[in-house]
Amino acid sequence: MYYDLQINRLRALVTVVELGGFRKAAEALHITQPAVSQQIRQLGSLLKGPVFLSTGRELRLSPQGEELLGYARRIVALNDEAVDRFMPPAGHMRLSIGVGDQLADVLPEILRSLTHGMPQARISVRTGLSESLEGQVASGHLDLALLLQPRPQRTTATSHELGRMRMDWFGRPANGKGALPLTLFTEPCTMRRRIVEVLNASEVPWRVAYEGAELVGLRAATKAGLGVACLIANGDELWDLPRTTRTDLPEPPGPIPVTMAVSSGATAVGFVRTARRALQNALHGYPFAE
Repeated sequence: MYYDLQINRLRALVTVVELGGFRKAAEALHITQPAVSQQIRQLGSLLKGPVFLSTGRELRLSPQGEELLGYARRIVALNDEAVDRFMPPAGHMRLSIGVGDQLADVLPEILRSLTHGMPQARISVRTGLSESLEGQVASGHLDLALLLQPRPQRTTATSHELGRMRMDWFGRPANGKGALPLTLFTEPCTMRRRIVEVLNASEVPWRVAYEGAELVGLRAATKAGLGVACLIANGDELWDLPRTTRTDLPEPPGPIPVTMAVSSGATAVGFVRTARRALQNALHGYPFAE
């Protein structure tokens, strides 16, 4: 059978030691001095002995009290960390956002704009494939997401189109003969399906040379000459990718919609307006279609 330590008793011990007295601790905790004394006595029942050897002008912990103080500080700190995570202070809000991999380079500007427009927000960020992020918005695990998707998806999230991004072919495969080697995202990926559809419609033979779930791996494979990738049209500026020199490739899919997906629980007009402005500012200079 376990004995549950109460946070208020441990907090009283930590506060008494840090402030150097019972009276100061009572003032800081907004309780009476006898209440602080009682909490310390209750901790003594756990130790089967005194917490303090001396409580006069100079506090002196017992050996067991010193050991308990170490635990108390860690438990109180962890408690406060958990409360701070799930119950932000009054006037503050938690904002969780997702950014599609191909647009993740705009994150610094997004965070600057959001912090300026919503200084009371505590922001957490997640990146990944747009399909995955959109599902997390629909389920409420994210408040909003910046997505790059060939087709609008049917979810409970509200979508705001911010424009349409031009795409292009990148990569100069070391072996340029035969079927076109492709570097692709793993399924499920609507962009991958669009690339395959465009190539099949143009009767360009192709094969998978690389597939992975993360953009960093796909970029590395493309830059290494494993295959050709279809990415946003400024991929050469962003990631130093070589544009393909093959002349038999069709026009790339697109332009592809860039959308802001907002969860059903985060649709306050002011919030949506500020977030949309932040995303649009961050994307300024990207290759949007006219």
